[in-house]
Parts: sequence; structure tokens; C-alpha cells
Amino acid sequence: MGKVAIENIETGMVLASDVCDRSGRMLLGAGAELTQKHLVIFHTWGVLEADISGHGSDEVPDQIPADVDPMELADAEEELAPLFRHTNRNHPAIIELMRLAALGKVHHGTV
Repeated sequence: MGKVAIENIETGMVLASDVCDRSGRMLLGAGAELTQKHLVIFHTWGVLEADISGHGSDEVPDQIPADVDPMELADAEEELAPLFRHTNRNHPAIIELMRLAALGKVHHGTV
């Protein structure tokens, strides 16, 4: 089992645990095979990641899209760090914001 970012989840993968929305309401139970409809629902309800069967934390270490150079991403994160200096950099929401900002910077050159 391992947490996988929603943008890296593919149809046919199987949930290792229940997926809940931000308020804790269950959207889909463990053991369900994911369809495109499920992924759309997850995006709609703000789900950022899901626990997928067969994916250990060492198998998807950084969840970096295939078209992104890890060195460019690290450089972008370093440039963005001052913008996040007054935040709790260990909070899941801040981690996700930082990741999305860095990906945006790599893809578009701006935040």
C-alpha cells in the first residue's frame, strides 16, 4: 500500500483503503477498482491522494510526473522556498501547494 497523488492514479488501480472527502465523508470504499468516473469525483471533492494497493511508499517516492526533470523541480522548490517561509512546511496542505507551485514553475516558468 502507498499514497499516490490523484494525478498519478490510473483507471484499473485498486484502493487499499477508503477514500474520504475533506469533511471525512466516504466517497469510495477500500477494494474498489478505479474508473474514470471515480477520478472525476475525487477531483470534484478535492481529494489529493489515495492509498493504492500494491504501491509501497518506496515505489512512488516523489510522485513526479514523467515529463518533469527532478533537478528542475528541485531548483523551482528552492526558488519558491522564501514564499513559504512563514508556513508550516510539514503540513500536508502546504506540501501540496509547494509541489503544485514548483510544477507550475517548471512547466510555465511562473507561479
